Amino acid sequence: MSIKDRRDAFENKFAHDAELRFKAEARRNRLLGLWAAEKLGKSGDEAAAYAKEVIAADFEEPGEEDVFRKVRGDFDAAGVEQSDHQIRRTMDELMARAIEEVEKG
Repeated sequence: MSIKDRRDAFENKFAHDAELRFKAEARRNRLLGLWAAEKLGKSGDEAAAYAKEVIAADFEEPGEEDVFRKVRGDFDAAGVEQSDHQIRRTMDELMARAIEEVEKG
């Protein structure tokens, strides 16, 4: 295998991993949105619409702080009792689940 072939293989793997990460983050955000919607008393179409809002919040800045702030702010506005730690722990748990689901296809 030539250096060019190895470089191309590495670049392909990097692109593939980035795509999987993006899909997993979007899935985590949808799951988080549905979880938060339930805590906010939303169901059905209203819960699905809220999940889309959470997904959209992730495009405000790199990383997941924008998603956390969205959920934290909505919980605060609605008087939902969830600590920052509980929200972040749920985000971590749902990310692990989303990665697993994306990897399985």
